[in-house]
Amino acid sequence: MVDTRVTLSGLTLDNPVIPASGTFGYGKEFAEIYDINILGSISFKGTTAEPRLGNPLPRIAECPNGMINSVGLQNPGLKAVCEKELADMAEIYKKPVIANISGFSVEEYVECAKAMDKQSQVGIIEVNVSCPNVHNGGMAYGVLPESAAEVTRAVKAVTTKPVYIKLSPNVTDIVSIAKACEEAGADGLSLINTLLGMRIDINRRKPVIANKMGGFSGPAIFPVAVRMVYQVAKAVSIPVIGMGGVSSARDVIEMMMAGATAVQIGAANLVNPYACKEIIEELPAVMEELGIERLEDIIGIIE
Repeated sequence: MVDTRVTLSGLTLDNPVIPASGTFGYGKEFAEIYDINILGSISFKGTTAEPRLGNPLPRIAECPNGMINSVGLQNPGLKAVCEKELADMAEIYKKPVIANISGFSVEEYVECAKAMDKQSQVGIIEVNVSCPNVHNGGMAYGVLPESAAEVTRAVKAVTTKPVYIKLSPNVTDIVSIAKACEEAGADGLSLINTLLGMRIDINRRKPVIANKMGGFSGPAIFPVAVRMVYQVAKAVSIPVIGMGGVSSARDVIEMMMAGATAVQIGAANLVNPYACKEIIEELPAVMEELGIERLEDIIGIIE
């Protein structure tokens, strides 16, 4: 009998499979088609202090082996998430969840972290300093070590829950930013967020997306994600949640061998709503085929 359990900052997950923020909502739609309690955890839709309608349409563009999105952190705002969405979520999902928060100022990150600290079902706070789809916020804090560290210190000062910083791949040296976050007190890191991409409608001679550029995700970015997870995991001593184009049980194992303790599934959920369920069901057989008894034994085994 194989053991799929992993531990993140004292939180034991039945398996390492976590739907990525923004690709699973608050689980309601998925709970209608399968029991979402099989999931290791859920990183729910990114929360900002105030409600956001997101970016103008169109904001999705198809690509070979992926997609570009420029949704722009659409969400009902901190008050509604804490008072309604999390209460509703607790009815359908009985395990600790990951609260993904974002902001346009350090003060907004702090406000969101304070509120999430009070939510009993929140096990980890995931701080998004890497969203490429909003201006003057999000990724602006994730491209410089000093800025990422500033947000990390500010959030750590107002919460007792583990804080994971979600890093951007749209940088020259992701390792320096990861180290800065660790030194500032981060309990873990999540990576990678989407790459910055663009599509042009050659018939209309205009960008496909109203915002011109957006976050590129899907299987095409998987090798980039594996490389960055490997680099960061070798450079820090805190856990890494790996993501970026993961779409199979074999991808999960590859990401864990690179150094990830847990793995988030993003774009695959938008293509196949059963993606996480199928990956969880496939994991034991793939582990047996590869002679893996405990998933925790393979974390970061690549030298």
